[in-house]
Amino acid sequence: MKTRLDKKQFLLYAIQLAFPIMIQNLISTLVNSADTIMLGYVSQTAMAASSLANQYTFVLFCFYYGLSAGTSVLCAQYWGKGDKQTVERILGLASRAVILISLIFFSISFFFPGAIMRLFTSSPETIHEGIRYLRVLSFSFIFMGFSQIFVSALRSVGKVVFPSVIYVVSLLVNVLLNATFIFGLFGLPKLGVIGVALGTVSARVVEAVMCIVYSAVSRDVKIKLENLFRSSGVLFKDFIKISAPAVINDLVWGVAASTFTAILGHIGDDMVAANAVAVMVVNMGAIVCRGFANATTIIVSQTLGENRMEDTKVYASRMLWLTFVVSLLGCGVILAIRPLMLRFYSDKLTPTALSYLGILMIMTTWRLVGEAVNTCLICGCFRGGGDSKFGMILDTIFMWGVAVPLMAVAAYVLKLPPIWVYFVMTLDELEKMPFIFIHYFKHKWMKNITRDQKELEG
Repeated sequence: MKTRLDKKQFLLYAIQLAFPIMIQNLISTLVNSADTIMLGYVSQTAMAASSLANQYTFVLFCFYYGLSAGTSVLCAQYWGKGDKQTVERILGLASRAVILISLIFFSISFFFPGAIMRLFTSSPETIHEGIRYLRVLSFSFIFMGFSQIFVSALRSVGKVVFPSVIYVVSLLVNVLLNATFIFGLFGLPKLGVIGVALGTVSARVVEAVMCIVYSAVSRDVKIKLENLFRSSGVLFKDFIKISAPAVINDLVWGVAASTFTAILGHIGDDMVAANAVAVMVVNMGAIVCRGFANATTIIVSQTLGENRMEDTKVYASRMLWLTFVVSLLGCGVILAIRPLMLRFYSDKLTPTALSYLGILMIMTTWRLVGEAVNTCLICGCFRGGGDSKFGMILDTIFMWGVAVPLMAVAAYVLKLPPIWVYFVMTLDELEKMPFIFIHYFKHKWMKNITRDQKELEG
């Protein structure tokens, strides 16, 4: 993109980037949701247990997303500059960080799964099933983290097709093994939550192996062992400068989201089960929006790496409008499939849980629009320009100073009905939106953060 694209050319380019990422996000969400969906055939307790256990892995995802953000921004800017060598060094740095974090989370969930489950529920049956599920699932962490980092690096340099292949294969493996262990296919025993966890672990191993094979045969970005152990100096400081606030930002947001779930969990299992399905559905509706947000990061970062500031303003504005429009389409998708979901879960949820689900799916629509716009700006534009601190500060203030306290007051002080507690939760993205737009229009987030080789080696 050395010359400015007109609106038609830009739309085509954005779709070429965003569509494969949408597919990847869709399949990745299906991989993550497959356990919850298929455990509905085991019991409501098993489904609720996996959903709550996955709140812990969601916190881990926040670390992965933050590190992926730093990886993506730096790789894209250096790719725009034409420096492939530094791109591969960044990949080595990020891989080293993700291995360390994965080992820490594995140790906690393997040795203390009961303590984790008790954070989210007081139901003995749900805790028991969650322990069994989480202990096995923990073996997937290191493989999942590595594949996340490698895929983010590929995306940042415009290689967006192969990651789709990785996730398609992963989904097929996960669903096939889940079905095998749930229904006892091929003469194997019915293992319930343990079998579903084994299916997920196997899928993540397959993802990591495919990334390694691709690196070995491809001329694109490669995983080099020397970069895993290479002294990084200035580059390491730049990586931390971007990644650390992004990690903290995603962690603050993720822990707050898990706190929301914990509050709902202590309200009752009916709300937990309904929320598990609602979260799964809204994630599906957000797929397209997040695809455009991810594409925004690539476009903004590469354009800034080329020192084209005015083009960056134009492209950022176009991506914001695209993301807003598709978020409205996402709302339409949620409302369209609502009757189908209620019919599907009519014999899998209690009548109370089913009534909750019908209302929750409507409430998620306005939260989806707010999340889409905010993600495009914070994760796409601001991080793409090297400004990851603003999102960290804003989410810390609003999630823990406003959203979590309001929900806690609604649940424990005012003792509002579960539906009204959920309504309070859905306002979190809208509360911070005005401040995000003020920062966006100041354009102070636009920075070329690349360095020449002499600086990097210094």
